[in-house]
Amino acid sequence: MKEVIVLIGNYGSGKTELALNFAFQAANQGKKVELLDLDMVNTYFRLTDRNGLIKSKEIRLVSPNFVHSSIETLSLPAEVASAFALDWDTVIFDVGGDPAGATALGRYHEDFMALPEGSLTVLNVVNTRRPMAGTPDKLLSLMEGMQRHSRLKVDGFVNNTNLARLASAEDLRDGYEVIREASERSGVPVLYTSGRPDLLEQFLAEERDPRFIGKPMPIETYMHRDWETFSKHGL
Repeated sequence: MKEVIVLIGNYGSGKTELALNFAFQAANQGKKVELLDLDMVNTYFRLTDRNGLIKSKEIRLVSPNFVHSSIETLSLPAEVASAFALDWDTVIFDVGGDPAGATALGRYHEDFMALPEGSLTVLNVVNTRRPMAGTPDKLLSLMEGMQRHSRLKVDGFVNNTNLARLASAEDLRDGYEVIREASERSGVPVLYTSGRPDLLEQFLAEERDPRFIGKPMPIETYMHRDWETFSKHGL
């Protein structure tokens, strides 16, 4: 059965980094993967920036050019339909970082609803170090707006709290507390906690309720624009 993962979340949540990690993990398992960039909000961190790396994993990338489009004039390419029409093992959508960006998903509501039961997972990627997701109230308000605009229900949270190169295990600890309360109030489970392997190990060594941790997901960093990353992957 085709696995379809939709990653939504506010600007700076780390959706694009997670999209790459999900895609590479699936490709490393020998799966046929398609990766779709529908993030109309953040034009700085784009999947096309890592197109060479993505191609080297034999992953198909669909990345429309939204730079000169508005919500009203947005024209999505026919290639997006391939996510539903073609025989992929894993399809990953990297979706806009606010309710307006999530509107792009709403255009494919019927296609999503036609997927076999259990094949679609919508993940709300959360970085509580970002102002719009720093409290349970802000997080839940943002999620409700994204659900309304995308016409998709969030299946689970991802605790991806970090400060990029300055990240520490304390970020994951603080994210855990905010997301735990949001989960308890909304009934939406925490499905993943993601982070650099060393920080994740520190966080997991401490006793916390596993219901609000979900599956630990160590991630590699591909999107940070620093000299080391440039040397390996280019801009």
